[in-house]
Amino acid sequence: MKALVYGGPGNKSWTDVPDPRIQQPGDAIVKVDTTTICGTDLHILKGDVPAVEKGRILGHEGVGTIVETGSSVTGLKVNDRVIISCIKSCGHCANCRTGLYSHCLGDEGQAGTGWIFGHLIDGTQAEYVRVPYADNSLHLLPSGVRDEQAVMLSDILPTGFEIGVQYGRVKPGDSVAVVGAGPVGLAAITTAGLYGAATVVAIDLDANRLQEARDFGATDTVLSGSSDWKDQVLALTGGQGVDVAIEAVGVPATFAMCTEIVRPGGSVANVGVHGKPVELHLETLWIQNINISMGLVNTNTTPMLLKLVAQGKIRAEKFATHHFGFDQFLEAYDTFSRAAETKALKVILTS
Repeated sequence: MKALVYGGPGNKSWTDVPDPRIQQPGDAIVKVDTTTICGTDLHILKGDVPAVEKGRILGHEGVGTIVETGSSVTGLKVNDRVIISCIKSCGHCANCRTGLYSHCLGDEGQAGTGWIFGHLIDGTQAEYVRVPYADNSLHLLPSGVRDEQAVMLSDILPTGFEIGVQYGRVKPGDSVAVVGAGPVGLAAITTAGLYGAATVVAIDLDANRLQEARDFGATDTVLSGSSDWKDQVLALTGGQGVDVAIEAVGVPATFAMCTEIVRPGGSVANVGVHGKPVELHLETLWIQNINISMGLVNTNTTPMLLKLVAQGKIRAEKFATHHFGFDQFLEAYDTFSRAAETKALKVILTS
């Protein structure tokens, strides 16, 4: 089969690799019909995730059709259409039983991570993918939900909602600032309303992204390149600062911005993937009574979000701005990596 293979920092290729095969009784082999590219994939290509070895197939998002199942798979069958979750879950380890799928221990019962696709095992940017613990790591796709909607439920929608909105403790009437209006930031913006946020401020360097943010639910926008960006945010909250500041970029400057605009007693929710150390000014923050959270998505809200997408309550298709075939993977990466120029949010690749 063909797959997008990581060749070390800065190197990738669309090339021939062996087909995946069933390795454990709980595995399924899925023909990937639709996939996409994540900002995390770009971090990997920069060398920010050293656990990713040369030769790894990238990608952790996808929608596809089951072509083979292991002997212990009971809830799924060949020809089922499924969403491939970016997080695998065995469903029975100590962490999975508490909903912490992001740290699934699997059958090994040792410290681990639920994010394995395109990280520790081969991922979804390929014609076929092996999915461990298929009964708990795949979601049946309802009729009427299109691939370009469903693939947003693999990662960005649950990530923005869980790590941004839920970890940020958003409450009805809150003011929320989202620093970074990329796909995950927009996912946080569009799901903040589920918990009743009254004011949602999108902050970004890109005026086009800010315009998009309003369509996703932002009530206000602030261009972070403006010299008075902070004053603009504070003015929207009566000078108090926002109740919740969500960091959705993954660089030190944007995390620092969040700590500058959150009110005393508020929350900073870090969603971005950081490849460099971030300075934490505890000498000034300790007295502010703020909560700082961070984490890897658990995807335990995916079934609920899928219902909202199916009912048209969340318009997931709006994230899809560019479409490519599988033979255009390198072009798709180029388009996604130059999002400021191309105005790309999520690029959709279809087999």
